[in-house]
Amino acid sequence: MRVLELLDRLIAFPTVSSDSNLALVDWAQAQLSGAGFEVTRVPSSCGEKAGLIARRGGDGGLVLSAHTDVVPASGQAWTRDPFALAREGDRLFGRGTTDMKGFVACCLALAEELPESAGPLAIVLSWDEEVGCRGIPQMMPAVRELLPDPALCVVGEPTSLVMATGHKGKAAYRATCRGEAGHSAMAPRFRNALHVACDLVAAVRAEQARLMAEGAQDPGYDVPCSTLHVGTLHGGTALNIVPDRAEVAFEIRHLASETPEAILPRVMAGLEDVELEQTIAYPGLDTDPEQPALVRLRGLAQGTGKVSYGTEAGYFAAAGIPTVVWGPGDMAQGHQPDEFIELSQLVDCMEALRRLVA
Repeated sequence: MRVLELLDRLIAFPTVSSDSNLALVDWAQAQLSGAGFEVTRVPSSCGEKAGLIARRGGDGGLVLSAHTDVVPASGQAWTRDPFALAREGDRLFGRGTTDMKGFVACCLALAEELPESAGPLAIVLSWDEEVGCRGIPQMMPAVRELLPDPALCVVGEPTSLVMATGHKGKAAYRATCRGEAGHSAMAPRFRNALHVACDLVAAVRAEQARLMAEGAQDPGYDVPCSTLHVGTLHGGTALNIVPDRAEVAFEIRHLASETPEAILPRVMAGLEDVELEQTIAYPGLDTDPEQPALVRLRGLAQGTGKVSYGTEAGYFAAAGIPTVVWGPGDMAQGHQPDEFIELSQLVDCMEALRRLVA
C-alpha cells in the first residue's frame, strides 16, 4: 500500500518544531515534482525551515493543507522508537502518525495517482504549526498569489474524518508585573510584584465568569463560550524579600463572534505596573456548513461538527477561501506516547480524497 510506504518515510524525519524540517521538505518537493506538480518553496524567516505550495491543473479547485512539524517525543514513555513506523494489527505507531503525517502521506499518495481528468489540486505543507501556527502566516502571501481562487481548502488535522466547520481562535500573553524589592519586615512600604500578578489572575477569573454568564455561546463546542486560562505564574527569590518582578502567562481562546481585542481590556482595566506581550495568536474558524463548496465533502465525511483545538484553517478562511478541518485519526492519540493511527482511517481517507477530486 503506497500510503504506508510514504508514511514510513515521513515518520523517519524527526521534524520536531524546535528543529529544521528541510530534509523532509527536500524529499517531499522531489516527490511532488516527480508527480507532475509545479512546486514553489517558501522559506522561513530564519532560513532553517520551509514550506511548499504544489499546484497541478490550473486555478481554482481543491487545496489540501497540512503541517510538517511534530511535538517532541523526549520525556514521554514510548515503548518503541517514535521515529520508526511500527505496525501492530490495524494500528500504525510513530510520532506524527495521527498529527498529522498520516494526512500528508495521503496527500502525496493522491498526487502520485491523480488522473489526468481530475480537477485542479494544490497541496500546501507548512512548518511550526505546533508552536502557535507560526509558519502559515509567512506562507499566506504566496498562497494568495499562487492560489487565487480555490473552491475549497481542507486542513487535514485528525477529526476521525468528521468534517469540522469551526474552532476557536487563540491569543496568548506574557505579563510582566513590576514591584519594588525590600525587606519583608517592612513589606507594606513596598509594592509586591506577586500581589500585582495575583490581581491579574483574579481579573482573568472574573472575566471568565462574565463570559460564562453573559458572553457569546456556541453549543457546537464542549465549552460553549470563550475561555481564559492562566498557565504559569513565577516570581520572588526568597520569603524575606518583597519581589520586584513576577511573570504570568495566560491565554484567551475565543469564539469567532468575540475577539481578544474586546476581551483583553476588561482583564487589564485598573491594573498598574503590568507590561503585556502577545506571544501567540491565530484566528478561529466559523465556516457556514451549508456553503455549496462543502456539499461534496459533506457527503463523503463521517459526520459534521467542530473541534476544540486550534488549526491553520482560520488563515485560509480569512483569505476568503471556504475552509474546513477534515482528516484521518483521532486527536486523542495526538501528542501522546506511542501515538498511533488506525489503518482503516488512512484507507477511508484515501477513498474519500479520490472521490473528491474525481
